[in-house]
Amino acid sequence: MKRADALRAAEDLGLDLVEVAPDSKPPVCKIMDYGKYHFEKEKKEKEQRRKKPSVELKEIQLRCRIDTHDFETKLRHCVEFLQKGNKVKVIVRFFGREMSRTETGAELLNRFAAGCGELASIERAPLLDGRNMIMMLAPKKQTETKTKTERT
Repeated sequence: MKRADALRAAEDLGLDLVEVAPDSKPPVCKIMDYGKYHFEKEKKEKEQRRKKPSVELKEIQLRCRIDTHDFETKLRHCVEFLQKGNKVKVIVRFFGREMSRTETGAELLNRFAAGCGELASIERAPLLDGRNMIMMLAPKKQTETKTKTERT
């Protein structure tokens, strides 16, 4: 159909001529209400954004001289965050002369990662950043953990 004929047909119906596929030869157009089409398109995009899972970054701070009960409590919180699908940033703060013993912080972070077990994978290994040692933990995908439990 010629462009002028399509425009006239759309005008007779009180609708708009909307180009659906501009890349094809010849371009594909539809006679429809553009306002309604645009509204439906925005609504679909909004729904897709809403369904997309959001991953939050949670932060847990430790000290080098942390007691066992405090360590277990922080570890329990970390496991809860990972089960909800959030990433966890674990920070060990060094104060004063603790800076000369940074290897204790690395051991603490490795023990923390081991305590999370099969729920977490280390996204970023322990790294010293000023007076802080930082490690990132990400939740493992559920399919990975299921296949490992099925094998055993």
